[in-house]
Amino acid sequence: MATVKTGLEVFIGARPRSVKGQRLGLLCNPASVDRHLVHARQLINRDCPGQLKALYAPQHGFFAEKQDNMIESVDRSDPATGLAVFSLYGQTRVPTRTMMDPIDILLVDLQDVGTRVYTFIYTLAHCMEAARRFGKKIIILDRPNPVGGFRVEGNLLASDCSSFVGRYPIPMRHGLTIGELGLLFNTHFGIDCDLEVICMQGWAREMNFRRTGLPWVAPSPNLPTPESAMVYPGQVIWEGTNISEGRGTTQPFELFGAPFIEPGRLMKTIDRTFLSGAVLRPVEFEPTANKWAGHRCRGFQIHVTDPGAYLPYALSLCLYQAIYLAYTDRFAYKQPPYEYEYERLPMDLILGDRQIRSQIEAGVPLSDIVAGWEEPLSDYRDRFRAVRLYD
Repeated sequence: MATVKTGLEVFIGARPRSVKGQRLGLLCNPASVDRHLVHARQLINRDCPGQLKALYAPQHGFFAEKQDNMIESVDRSDPATGLAVFSLYGQTRVPTRTMMDPIDILLVDLQDVGTRVYTFIYTLAHCMEAARRFGKKIIILDRPNPVGGFRVEGNLLASDCSSFVGRYPIPMRHGLTIGELGLLFNTHFGIDCDLEVICMQGWAREMNFRRTGLPWVAPSPNLPTPESAMVYPGQVIWEGTNISEGRGTTQPFELFGAPFIEPGRLMKTIDRTFLSGAVLRPVEFEPTANKWAGHRCRGFQIHVTDPGAYLPYALSLCLYQAIYLAYTDRFAYKQPPYEYEYERLPMDLILGDRQIRSQIEAGVPLSDIVAGWEEPLSDYRDRFRAVRLYD
């Protein structure tokens, strides 16, 4: 097992000259810890005494206490430091001048999960835009992409599906660290703020999180383990449907199903090409909250047996098509609102392209759908290579 040093640990070990005498802010949540599970705000307070002036929280709150989407958190004070905590998932998702006035530099220490729809990366983008607007600097303390950085997968976001779960034309599994994404947003997508990335030491692109030697702290309430993060780039699609994605169980996103699903029948229709690197184990489960709470659901648990071969997005689309075609009369799409979008279908925002839904519903072979991604992905890979910090 490797020993990876996060950007936080590198920063604490050798503070860059640019922070000397500067007022610091920190965008963080419970996963912002070192290998000994000491939180970033404590480490920065210790090593930069008197410089930390404000804290900022993404979706789910400063302590990741808010369970579901569109559950806002309010500004508060941090009980450990007494510092103000500004919510960036409350009355606003865009930092205001009042929020940015107490600081000169915003340190960003968030654990991304390698998926286009994860809102933390757009909170970062909004902070970068605010930094440019108000004359501040951003320093990203880089962290591993928990699903690895060696593979990209999926369709690029179409412009008419832009939302808070997708602002830029990147694929569902983007293959970058949060620091590399910051560079991509800043250069290719034109934010152009004063940006610095503190790189990790010892991380390689083929590593999934279990290989880093770092402790896992859930970055959001329904990603309790690295295994839940591994399946998330595909399993997140169920948020746009009446299929339970396992919220209200101890294994969200690994488990999925609904009362009307018959696992044996479904297995006969699945294209096994897309089962590479994973096993579908038939299960029954009863959510205690969220969709189908208190009802017996039948479905599967995804067990990833070979992370290098597993294609999370393609497999989940395969399952979506099989369920849609087998249970057209029972399957349903979630209706708006979803992540502050009140008119467009949530499934389209998650998939990032309305054509994907149309193709799935029409029974277009998934191999043909996947083939249609290749040319746009080739262009994305060119941009990807330009911002890679780790080879």
